[in-house]
Amino acid sequence: MLKNIVMALTLAMVILAGSATVFAADAPKPDPIGATIGTSADVVNATGGAPTEVDMDKYKDSEPLATKLADVVGHNRISINMVWTLVCGFLVMFMQLGFALAETGFTRAKNAGHTMGMNMMVYGIGMLGFWLTGFALQMGGSGGAATLGGGGVLNQEFVINLFGKDFGLFGTKGFFLGDSVYDTTVLTMFLFQMVFMDTTATIPTGAMAERWTFKNFCLYGFFISMLVYPLYANWVWGGGWLSQVGANFGLGHGVLDFAGSSVVHMTGGVAALAGAIVIGPRLGKFRADGTANAIPGHHIPMALAGCLILAFGWFGFNAGSTLSGGDLRISVVAVNTMLASAGGAMSAMMYMWFRYGKPDISMAGNGLLAGLVAITAPCAFVTPISSVIIGVISGVLLCVSVLFVENTLKIDDPVGAISVHGVNGAWGMLALGLFADGTYGDKLNGVDGAVKGLFYGDPSQFGAQCLAVAVNFIFVFVVMFIFFKISDKIFKMRVPAEVEQEGLDMAEVAVIGYPEFSINKTHR
Repeated sequence: MLKNIVMALTLAMVILAGSATVFAADAPKPDPIGATIGTSADVVNATGGAPTEVDMDKYKDSEPLATKLADVVGHNRISINMVWTLVCGFLVMFMQLGFALAETGFTRAKNAGHTMGMNMMVYGIGMLGFWLTGFALQMGGSGGAATLGGGGVLNQEFVINLFGKDFGLFGTKGFFLGDSVYDTTVLTMFLFQMVFMDTTATIPTGAMAERWTFKNFCLYGFFISMLVYPLYANWVWGGGWLSQVGANFGLGHGVLDFAGSSVVHMTGGVAALAGAIVIGPRLGKFRADGTANAIPGHHIPMALAGCLILAFGWFGFNAGSTLSGGDLRISVVAVNTMLASAGGAMSAMMYMWFRYGKPDISMAGNGLLAGLVAITAPCAFVTPISSVIIGVISGVLLCVSVLFVENTLKIDDPVGAISVHGVNGAWGMLALGLFADGTYGDKLNGVDGAVKGLFYGDPSQFGAQCLAVAVNFIFVFVVMFIFFKISDKIFKMRVPAEVEQEGLDMAEVAVIGYPEFSINKTHR
C-alpha cells in the first residue's frame, strides 16, 4: 500500500513539475520566459486518451491528467520547433563566412582586407538596422507564428483599402524589440528573419567590390536593412498585400516564396544591379572598343570553399523555413535543395566546357549557388525530379546571364552576384509557379488546398509569381538606384583612381590582406 502511495505521489510531482502554466488574458501579452507557450491546444488530436475514473479520482483537486499531459507534450512540441528554428538560423548566419570567402577569393589580393571587411561589418550594421526599424516594418503586423507558439503581440499592420480590399504595406510594432514585443516567440522570429535579411545585404558587396568606399557601404547597410528589404519582405512574409492576392483576387495562394528566392536573393541581386550601374566598372575592365578584359580572382580555392560553406548553410536556409522540426516535409526540402545545387553546378560546368573547350570551375561554383537560389522559393512544393530540372536550367541561365551582363550591358560584376542572385532569384519564383505539384501548402495565406503550379493545373499561381518578380524588380531597382545617386552626394561611392590602382585595403580599412605581397605586382 505504501509503495503504491509513493509511486502515485512521484507521478503527480513529475506531471505537475513538467506542466506549462497558462495565464488567461483579454489581449496578447509578451512572454519573455516562454511560460505560457505550449498547451493542449498545440497538440494535434489532443482530445484522445481521456483519463480513467481512477485517474480522475487521483487528480480530482487539480486539472485532469490528460490535459496536464497534453500541456507538457504541447510545450515540448513548441520547444522542438523553436530549437529547430534557432539552430537553422545559426546555420544561415554561418553563410556569412561563405559569402566572405567566395567574394574575397573571386576578387584581387590587393582588395582582400576591404572585401572581407565589408562582409564582416554588413553583419553588424545590418543587424542593428533590422533591430531599429527593419523587423517592425517586416513582421510587426504578421500575427506571429503558430508553429512557434504564438507571437500574437505582432498585431499592428499599416493597411490601406483599395477596391474594397485591404492592402497591408508595413508593420508598425516591434521597433527596437521593446517591451511590447519582449517575447520568446518574437525573439526567435527576429533572429531567424535577421540572418535572412543579412544575406540580402551582403550580396551587393560582391558586385561593387574593389572600388566601393567604406563610408558609402556603411550608409547602404543601414538603408537596405532598415527600409528596403523589410518592406518587400512584409508584402510576402509579413502578411502584406502580395501574400493576399490569392485570397483577394484569386491568384493561387497569393505570392509564395518559401525561403526567399525573391525576398532575399532577388532583392539583393537587383540592389547589386542598381549599385553596379551607378558606381561604374573597375579601371581596366573594358577596353576602348567596349570589349571586356578578364580580371581573375586571386584565390579560387578560397572562393570554392566559400561556395561549399554556403551550400551547407543553405540547409538551414530552406529546411528551417518550415519553422517546425515536426513538419516532416523538411526531408523533401533538404533533398530538393541538394539536387538543385548539383544540377546547377553540373550544367554550368558543362555549358562552359562545350562553349569554350574547358570546364570553368569558378563558373561551376557559381552554378552551385545559382541552383540553390533557384530552388529556395519552390523547395517545399516540388518533386526531386523537378528540383533537378530547376537546378539544371539555373546553371545554364547563370552562364548566359553573366556573359550578357558583361558583354552586352557593359556592367562590371566581379563575383556574378547579379546573375546568381537576381536572375536566378526571379527564375526560382517562376519555377514555383510552374512546378508546384499539389502535395503541400494547404491553408497557406488563407487559401484552401495544396499549392499547384501551371504544369499541374493552376495557371493562377504562376500569375502570382510573375507579379512578385515584376514588383520586386521595379520597387527595389528604382528605390536603390535613387538611393545610390543621393548617397553618392553624401559619401562618394567610388574611391579615387589612385586608391583603386593601389588597392583599397590600407586606404579604406587600415589593413592589408596580404602584407607580404604588397610590393609584388604579380599578386595584385
